[in-house]
Amino acid sequence: MNRVLLSALVLAPLVFGQNDRPGTKDYPGITRMPGYYIDEYKEIQFDTTAMKVTKNGVQSDQQIEGRTFKISYYLKDGLPETSMVQVIRNYQNAVRASGGKVMDDSKGGNWYNTTLLQVKGGKEIWMLIEARDTSHVLTVVERQAMQQDVVMDAGAMANGLSNNGSVALYGIYFDTAKSDLKPESDPALAEIAKLLKQNPSLKVFIVGHTDMVGDPAANVKLSQARAQSVINALVTRYGIAASRLMPFGDGPYAPVASNKTEEGRAKNRRVELVEFATR
Repeated sequence: MNRVLLSALVLAPLVFGQNDRPGTKDYPGITRMPGYYIDEYKEIQFDTTAMKVTKNGVQSDQQIEGRTFKISYYLKDGLPETSMVQVIRNYQNAVRASGGKVMDDSKGGNWYNTTLLQVKGGKEIWMLIEARDTSHVLTVVERQAMQQDVVMDAGAMANGLSNNGSVALYGIYFDTAKSDLKPESDPALAEIAKLLKQNPSLKVFIVGHTDMVGDPAANVKLSQARAQSVINALVTRYGIAASRLMPFGDGPYAPVASNKTEEGRAKNRRVELVEFATR
């Protein structure tokens, strides 16, 4: 999990958890406003949140997708009221102090919202703070592409190869900058093996693709190694003849989406099957 280091948000000592609802907690690295307790906490593996972004004076809604945390804070009874401005400014100042940006600042009659962006280790952490008179909601989205749990089956792969000569697969996973297959890749590998066993004359290139983050030459080398890892798994684990499989690393040179967004980069990180057919 990404850690957002917002030490500037620590304002005063506070014994946390005094009135927190059981099972709730602060988002790691973000301390709370003094005198507030957590009434509600939700952690969702993957969701989308509409966040307002203002650029060049124009405000628009941007859908941010990824692992999502939603925490509702309420002021404890009998404590001096904290203004919405004070709450919002604390979060904004903390994010700025740690190198982040204020993406939007919106105020109405009885509400005040702000959208914040923090980048750590190349990952975007988006925050939406919705403040009211005695409460505020913090929504944190660790922006990422969804892990593909449903994979294309052998029949769909066969149709793609027949119609287009190639098929892109998004169920094969590697750690960042590594070529070792992750266990989550097993369902997709099993379907590739099934495709090849059902079509014994079929030969394919296993083509690795990366996004454009990092050195292009290193990405080409990485994509070649990833393609070879897929071949090694098909040969050793599923008994597919190595002569039917040819690796190729295309690196970042055949994108199918923009590399300017995480969603686009995720689409570009893929393995493709390309039918080897000369006539």
